[in-house]
Amino acid sequence: MPQSLVRTSKQLLIGSVEAYSGKSATVLGLAVQLRSQGLDVAYAKPIGTCPSEDNSDSNLDEDVRFISQTLELGADRIRPTLFVLDEPTIQQQLSQEQRLNGPEVTTALAPQGEDILLMEGPGNLEEGSLFGLSLPDIAETTQAAVMLVARYHSTLVVDKLLAAKKKLGDKLIGVVINDVPKDLMKVANTSVRAYLERHDIKVFGILPRTAIMRSVSVGALVDQLNAEILNKPERIDQMMVEEISIGAMNANSALRYFNQAHNMVVVTGGDRFDIQMAALESSTQCLVLTGRLSPRKDILDRANDVEVPILSVDFDTLTTVDKIEQAFDQVRLHEPIKVACIKHLMEQHFDIERMMNALGLAPAVTA
Repeated sequence: MPQSLVRTSKQLLIGSVEAYSGKSATVLGLAVQLRSQGLDVAYAKPIGTCPSEDNSDSNLDEDVRFISQTLELGADRIRPTLFVLDEPTIQQQLSQEQRLNGPEVTTALAPQGEDILLMEGPGNLEEGSLFGLSLPDIAETTQAAVMLVARYHSTLVVDKLLAAKKKLGDKLIGVVINDVPKDLMKVANTSVRAYLERHDIKVFGILPRTAIMRSVSVGALVDQLNAEILNKPERIDQMMVEEISIGAMNANSALRYFNQAHNMVVVTGGDRFDIQMAALESSTQCLVLTGRLSPRKDILDRANDVEVPILSVDFDTLTTVDKIEQAFDQVRLHEPIKVACIKHLMEQHFDIERMMNALGLAPAVTA
């Protein structure tokens, strides 16, 4: 680390070009790495996008709650959420426009003695514009440096990052490319990385796709499907589902198919008792029955023996699968196993020293 760098309070705004790219996970993993450098870290999420389920505090974002608890941040290391993007707040803004001026925003996000404030931006570059708090708005007002997280769908991820660079200019100090399929990691680490670097976009990390980070808890599926739980297994919020299987074939074919899957949710008709039993003899984490039909007693007994929750839903099979796929596309970080996973991914695939150099941030301790 160059000797010329000095410890002064820094602000880093972590954004993305689309929602559910992995911002919260990146913030958490980055905070852990910065702390390992002896740095004092604070956290802010100016625009709340995950409203609290606790009605006692309508401005508390669930990501803020989870990250602050996981990092054990004191009250002086958490900045207030200025607006929450829930429907009542949006409707009120449409009829009674209320924007914070620049000094109000800078005061709310002002340094309080920490080495670095990590600010989690909105879901994309436009979200929050209604309140004057889009990512470019926040960056301009606070003069914070920006790091973008991009989810890898294809090599065309470069298009979105080039467009973001045009909007953000020199405020963009670098990017993280997330959720790269393992068979495409070589392409991402060579062609994609080299292209972005040639266009003055530093690539701090390329993170591989993992089943854990894309998994969904059974509890989240219950909420997504508005499902009735037909038995009472323990640890429902700790049971993670990694893939979907549809039970629409005969029992023998289903059993062979199920045995090739891992930590799956099986969706099948409430009257397909053969499929239900086959699912319970394999790596099934959750059984979803469509049509609001009750399973037989022997099915329930077996499910209780192997501690597999059975959910009953009103939807047909295709609608149920579509809703579960939405849950996979909108996964959140709120499980301890994912925290451990992102810490490992960032340690292995993120260049913390290069990011700190770009930010002009010196470590407090050296090895």
